[in-house]
Amino acid sequence: MKALISNDDGITASGILAAKKAVDKLCDTYVVAPELQQSGIGHALTLYEPLRVNPCTLRDGSKGYGVSGTPTDAVTIGLFEILDEKPDLMISGINTGYNLGQAELTTSGTLGAAIEAASFGIPTIAISQEVTRDDIKFENGHVQIDFDFAGMMLKKLSKIILKKGLPEGIDLLNVNIPANPIDEEFEVVKLGKRMYTPVIDKRMDPRGKPYYWIGGEPYEFDEPGSDGYELRRSQKTTITPLKIDLTSDMSLLKEWLG
Repeated sequence: MKALISNDDGITASGILAAKKAVDKLCDTYVVAPELQQSGIGHALTLYEPLRVNPCTLRDGSKGYGVSGTPTDAVTIGLFEILDEKPDLMISGINTGYNLGQAELTTSGTLGAAIEAASFGIPTIAISQEVTRDDIKFENGHVQIDFDFAGMMLKKLSKIILKKGLPEGIDLLNVNIPANPIDEEFEVVKLGKRMYTPVIDKRMDPRGKPYYWIGGEPYEFDEPGSDGYELRRSQKTTITPLKIDLTSDMSLLKEWLG
């Protein structure tokens, strides 16, 4: 059996190595990821410049492939150039920082990579870990984070998927690991509304012209049963089943059109 592993934190990130370690004994692993940090790039695909694929040696001595593009580029290269057949499992992560809420589905590079693999019928896990320091979320390369618990949970989930696949109607799973988990169980939850409330920081350059930094404040999850509430308030490992088909109720639109 084979697993493709990618991320949006880059090929040298600590989390991707932790994901590989978690499933190394379950299947053959292929690590194909962006060369550089790509957080927030979503499901973007590079169309107007060429891509380079650079074989590299990971910190555990194994081989990986760095792609000079987005997470979606890396998954595409992995599926259609590096692997000779469709893998049995795709893992995106382990991401540094959680990925919660509906808004994150289109902005997260972690989920962008996962959605790309899932669109080809590959059972997919997007997995992220909460961190207590914002300054390490966007680092390139190794960071001092203990991914052991996340790796254990990923291994547990991967075993189930490799044995029986995903349930009918579920394309991928979004998993978030709390910084201080209370147990070794998965809490099945729905998506909350969003992860951050946008904050715009307006500044002036030396020539007196404005420029902007887009940031955000953590959204206040107050709905029990949502991913953000259970992760941040209850410190539970959350798992949300997702499907790619976003089509809403067509009969409602037909009625609305008259």
